[in-house]
Amino acid sequence: MEDALKKIIDKIEGNRIKGLDSSLSSSSSEIAKIINKPFEKKEISEEEAVKLFLIEDSDELASLIIAADNARKEDVGDDVTYVVNRNINFTNICNTYCGFCNFMAPEGDSRAYFLTMDEIKEKVLEAKDNGATEVCMQGGMHPDIDGNFYVEIIKSVKEAVPNMHTHCFSPFEVHYGAETLGIPILDFVKMLKDVGHGTFPGTAAEILSEDVRKIIAPGKITTDQWVNTIKEIHRAGMKTTSTIMYGHVDKPHHWARHFEVIREIQKETMGITEFVPLRFIPWDTRIFKKGISREGPSDLDQLKMYAISRLYFRGLIKNIQVSWVKQGPEFAQYCLTAGANDFGGTLMEEKITTAAGGKFGQYFAPEDFRKLSFEINRRPVERSTSYEYLKVFEN
Repeated sequence: MEDALKKIIDKIEGNRIKGLDSSLSSSSSEIAKIINKPFEKKEISEEEAVKLFLIEDSDELASLIIAADNARKEDVGDDVTYVVNRNINFTNICNTYCGFCNFMAPEGDSRAYFLTMDEIKEKVLEAKDNGATEVCMQGGMHPDIDGNFYVEIIKSVKEAVPNMHTHCFSPFEVHYGAETLGIPILDFVKMLKDVGHGTFPGTAAEILSEDVRKIIAPGKITTDQWVNTIKEIHRAGMKTTSTIMYGHVDKPHHWARHFEVIREIQKETMGITEFVPLRFIPWDTRIFKKGISREGPSDLDQLKMYAISRLYFRGLIKNIQVSWVKQGPEFAQYCLTAGANDFGGTLMEEKITTAAGGKFGQYFAPEDFRKLSFEINRRPVERSTSYEYLKVFEN
């Protein structure tokens, strides 16, 4: 952990011991009033979220972090959940050329690969043997596949392990699948549902503001298309997660706008199971190498992201997930004391973050999740994709 981050944490923990959250919350400061709103069954506005993201005062920061942790405890208790899963990136061949991605490879490139259905089945069987209850699959936007390919993937998983939960396909892939078949998104989602598909990751969101998307991912679907696709998935009676990928060319007002878009979707559909902040991993990406982006969010930005999301989505999205892949286990552990309650999944393999230069991403053992949870006096719980408790562990 960096020295600067340790100083921030020491300040927060010192104020936590002193009970600063109660002294600041009783003051008349504007920040204190905003932080208090979710405890009074009031919503934090988009404009107020920007003010929280811009906090620089250390006491106000401590108050924010501690309040979010208190809200977490009231909302979901002291359990830290995680899922035993396997991530399968079925192809890296892609024609979208997002500036933040170093995972993709053009067809014919020496790095390009495309798993067969038999290879996918083999990975699913290995996942089962390692205790996984979920496989998570996403891939590049291969120019030669269509919606039927995604249906075949689900069929292959179910043929290999009938009770394996499939958490697959971003809204971009869903939109693409429907478009290639010339059918409405709702009909395509129902095709996937009919062959046993489980849930969808709410990825490909990045930042839901067109001025940012045009810079980092001009080839992806628009904000409106992403929102419409998510709503259609929910309309089919299926659940999604929600994400934000931040720390590149975006600003705090973009984060607040993104939050508001997600909150409005949830108010309408209640189809989102969790919110997952994903820090931008810059080092091997085109937008960083060209000097377009900064080198990811600061440690302070990350702490704020978890705390503000807990308060902003209170009463609507109760699960906030850290990312050990993006942050590293130690910092992810600390973020569990800043409003988050879920440790994510074991993954077993993950290629997108590591391709961008991330140091973590291959595998995190369940016993390590449990160890890190016990270290912060929390109870680890192995969960299903839908947050049903499968195994509860006592220290």
